[in-house]
Amino acid sequence: MSEVRVNNLSNENSSGGPTFSGITTFSGTHFFVPPSGDTASRPQSCPSGSLRFNTDSAKLEYYRGDTIGWSDIEAELVEPLGGGTGSNAGLGHRGFAFGGHEGPNGSNTYTAEIDFFTISTLGDATKFGDLNNARGNGIAGFASRTRGIGAGGYAPHQNIIEFITMSSTGDATDFGDLTSNREGPMGCSDSTRGIVAAGWSRPNSANIREIDYVTIASAADSLDFGDLISPTNYGCGTSSTTRGLLLGGYTNPNPQTSYYTNRIEYITIATLGNGTDFGDVNATNTNLMSAASNATRSLIWGGGGDGSNMINIIDFVTIATTGNATDFGDMLAATQGGGAMSSPTRCVYYSGNGGASNVIEFVEIATTGNAVDFGDAATGSHGKYTFANFSNGHGGL
Repeated sequence: MSEVRVNNLSNENSSGGPTFSGITTFSGTHFFVPPSGDTASRPQSCPSGSLRFNTDSAKLEYYRGDTIGWSDIEAELVEPLGGGTGSNAGLGHRGFAFGGHEGPNGSNTYTAEIDFFTISTLGDATKFGDLNNARGNGIAGFASRTRGIGAGGYAPHQNIIEFITMSSTGDATDFGDLTSNREGPMGCSDSTRGIVAAGWSRPNSANIREIDYVTIASAADSLDFGDLISPTNYGCGTSSTTRGLLLGGYTNPNPQTSYYTNRIEYITIATLGNGTDFGDVNATNTNLMSAASNATRSLIWGGGGDGSNMINIIDFVTIATTGNATDFGDMLAATQGGGAMSSPTRCVYYSGNGGASNVIEFVEIATTGNAVDFGDAATGSHGKYTFANFSNGHGGL
């Protein structure tokens, strides 16, 4: 039987002893055992700095305050990622473009190519590897710090989920299947759970409102999470460590202006449930936008309908609040269907349909202003679009 001896233990002003509340476990003389539980049982409104062990991720995590929530305690790599050519000659977080359309504007040529670049540097992107199945038409992308995932799309394998290990280079590996075929779904994640929301179902030619989820560390089929407010396809997703945002798109298979939605919905990633209204984006041509974030602010890039009404707007929202988007600045050209990726400080937009489609551009997230040239896409002068986009430095980690 253990014994605890207290000879002199008092509070800071010596008016009494400390109060122990809840269940606290101390073991041995050289370590302690913190409280533990799965992601869904995370307590809220804790004192900042609170510790717990997450049984889903098998990692210690700490509470960063009510705005940001819980984050994993991660050991830094001895050598940050890098060591390639172009942008990847530098070190830092990596951004990825996973599949998509490849070719001149309006082309229906699908690609299996996975491209990557280092967000903290400038320069051209490099090929990472290939998907098992070439596909595009909107692939949902999300990532943990180590694993990147693309789900859905078309040509014609719409329910496929594949993943890569982002610290290496190489081809994608099968992860599992979605609950239904999905063209143009939205994706976001925290460090543990990935979300795939809405999309257009073939061969039924119908929008869907279902939200799926997967546990990123465990390859398996997706499970039901809840529903969006309304069926939507070709919107975009982004996240903080606690909240996922699902933005825009259109609510009919045909890209007609009257069917665009400018609604932003949010979910709490660690729970299950339906989407809740957050506010509106400024744009009216809201399909084929792309979004990325740090832990606080989400940036929303471009968009447009059938290629004739593309926009160059960059908006932003503060993820922990609700409300309408605010103007951030302008892109280098009106563009749709490219992909936004982020580090904690920088947001980069990759390629797309419109303007100089092989361009990579960026902004610093904490400021406002127009985008600046970063480098060129790995796929040459024509670039690519409607691919999965993710990074190992986004705001959900």
